[in-house]
Amino acid sequence: MASIAIVWVLGAILSVQGGAAFAKQLFPLIGAEATTFLRVWISAIFLLVIWRPWKEKLTRKVWGVVLVYGICLGLMNLLFYQSLARIPLGIAVALEFTGPLGVAILSSRRGLDFVWALLAAVGIFLILPTSDLSHGIDLIGAAFALGAGVCWGFYIIFAQKVGRHISGGQATALGLSIAALTILPFVWRPVTVANFSPTVLVFGFFVALLSSALPFSLEMKALRHIPSKTFGVMMSLEPAVAALVGLLFLNENLTLIQYGAIACVMLASAGSARFSR
Repeated sequence: MASIAIVWVLGAILSVQGGAAFAKQLFPLIGAEATTFLRVWISAIFLLVIWRPWKEKLTRKVWGVVLVYGICLGLMNLLFYQSLARIPLGIAVALEFTGPLGVAILSSRRGLDFVWALLAAVGIFLILPTSDLSHGIDLIGAAFALGAGVCWGFYIIFAQKVGRHISGGQATALGLSIAALTILPFVWRPVTVANFSPTVLVFGFFVALLSSALPFSLEMKALRHIPSKTFGVMMSLEPAVAALVGLLFLNENLTLIQYGAIACVMLASAGSARFSR
């Protein structure tokens, strides 16, 4: 079953990045904010129907943790899509990956983790417009991606806290519902709402399916059959897959320096996952 589980993880990675490429097609029509809302809202409906979290009785303290978890999830998606509107998919994913990598490194006290931190820092330096090597990456887009990474880091921390009280599926359903409400104020403009045509809604459905519902299911299945370390190392392939999807479907050509920067972040992520305790 381990080999099948690896296929499931790869399928989840391809699904997420394919969903991001789909989402970029909606930006000219309704903007990054409304695209984020559509993805999160439709995904929330999927999971609410499947997991029915309202059956769980939560204390006020747990609801507080769920609220922060959902807000982090909403801001993570919103900032990531804002970055996608400005920089290539592969670069955005690599910068966002610094969030979970930072959580892993900060939660460890081993000297080896400073090597992964340094490697990630080199990757970020090569991406950001801080030298002649940067090749014109949009600074605001890069800042949005790094902000999404910070939110991803907090999302991981609060997801662990929520997971002590309710199942992963129920937590995600509640989190996505709160995330949709978090994003709504950025979307609720008459011009944006008027552009929600049937075609746009169909695109939004596929974005939600590819970016949330399908990969979540595949990852849950895979984690039952492979160690978390193996899963973590495999997830470090995401920036490379994102760069490939961006090249094939979005015509986003990167330089050798940028590919090298992505490789640095990938190696840092894989190393941190592989040698974690």
